[in-house]
Amino acid sequence: MPDEVVLSMRGIYKTFPGVRALQDVDFTLRKGEIHALMGENGAGKSTLIKVLTGVYTKDAGQITMAGSTKAIAIKSPQEAQNLGISTVYQEITLCPNLTVAENMFIGRGKYSFVNWRAMEKKTKKILNNLNIPARPKQQLASCSLAVQQMVAIARAVDMDCKVLILDEPTSSLDEQEVTKLFSLMLDLRSRGVGIIFVTHFVEQVYAVCDRITVLRNGGLVGEYEVKNLPLVELVAKMIGKELDDLSELHTKNISPSDTDGAPVYEAVGLASTAGVRPFDFKIHKGEVNGFIGLLGSGRSESVRAIFGADRIIGGKVKMDGEPAKIAKPIQAMKHGIGYLSEDRKVDGVIENLSVRDNVILARQVMKGFFRPFSKAEAEAFADEYIKLLEIKTASTDTPVGSLSGGNQQKVILARWLLTHPEYLILDEPTRGIDIGTKVDIQKLVLKLADEGMAITFISSEIDEMVRTCSRLIVMRDRNIVGELKGDEVTQDNIMHTIAGEAV
Repeated sequence: MPDEVVLSMRGIYKTFPGVRALQDVDFTLRKGEIHALMGENGAGKSTLIKVLTGVYTKDAGQITMAGSTKAIAIKSPQEAQNLGISTVYQEITLCPNLTVAENMFIGRGKYSFVNWRAMEKKTKKILNNLNIPARPKQQLASCSLAVQQMVAIARAVDMDCKVLILDEPTSSLDEQEVTKLFSLMLDLRSRGVGIIFVTHFVEQVYAVCDRITVLRNGGLVGEYEVKNLPLVELVAKMIGKELDDLSELHTKNISPSDTDGAPVYEAVGLASTAGVRPFDFKIHKGEVNGFIGLLGSGRSESVRAIFGADRIIGGKVKMDGEPAKIAKPIQAMKHGIGYLSEDRKVDGVIENLSVRDNVILARQVMKGFFRPFSKAEAEAFADEYIKLLEIKTASTDTPVGSLSGGNQQKVILARWLLTHPEYLILDEPTRGIDIGTKVDIQKLVLKLADEGMAITFISSEIDEMVRTCSRLIVMRDRNIVGELKGDEVTQDNIMHTIAGEAV
């Protein structure tokens, strides 16, 4: 069964204005296998998937299914679904204003009449079988991001698919949910479903995948059996060069005990309507610290309170030793605080605006919209940071929504660096982006700290936090349960502290 071809793509080309996204790419998926599609952001992975699912029309090449020699033309996602190709994208594409049951079955009925009772009954059965903590009548918006992702996966699985495409499905899931998803994937593989798995977590590839296809700069590097491709070789093939050992990338910034003078930012008893318990926090010039904990621990809620993104209900704040009122983001910005949100789609990029307009947005807000920058000034700002952060874009006029996820993230980072913040908060800045860009961002964080900027860094990847931070605030159930600094910042100590065990 694993040798039976269920999908074949040959000689695929796709070009956008100024960018050749795919060039002579081949891809083969066999029945009953999990096939990883790997590459840096901008390598062509998402474009290849969108060609396969009818979102984009290929310029050249052919697609065949189930071993047939007859080429097929997939003109829309609905046609792809009718052919047995189901997709779960990295960014959740469900309707948050509808119920879980409605999201499960929207667009699948053939008649105008809806049997609500039967739909909800079947939804309940699916949710129970997959152990998803949601109710059929529950509005999707009330579910956590992780549960919304699981509902999207359940919807795709419930359709009688021959090809299941999972585009970064684990980016919002905790360890237990990832394990649950892997069990489901392995079960589907045993029943003959071919799975295309796109992820930036290379360890996950080696946990569940049979084969790997690597793309780079829109071209095919090769197809490999997982068992014959060591991790170091995979990384080298993805980035086209030898990658510095990440274990050598460590923070060199000062620890709080070595600092003189007042902290850059200090809060006592800070609390917000997001439910995080009142907490004390401070950070010094040149320090990289982080909030760490499991999904839902309160990491993001804590930094949102610092930035005034949620309504503040208690606490006192000082900036550079002087009392400061920070109850709104604009007040935080004027006090020299920048904030990159964990959800770049909702709180970050404005997809229809150009790269240039996205870069200058925060600086323009601080200046005032009735005092706009000239086009020449805006162009100069954008050019400076495109070069500094090596943002891959055809021009400053390119809509930011057409860039890869990693380059979108760099655009948001450029936006905040342009405000020249004294204190920068980065919440999941490397989520869903490639290994090379992750290293670039981590190196930039340490460089900024060396230059004196205070930085709070949050990542779901513990090893990334260990490499980047000199001090960690450990959280559980929206409460601070410990603090690690210096040589105490290790994976073992983090896990023990999260679990409530003495270090």
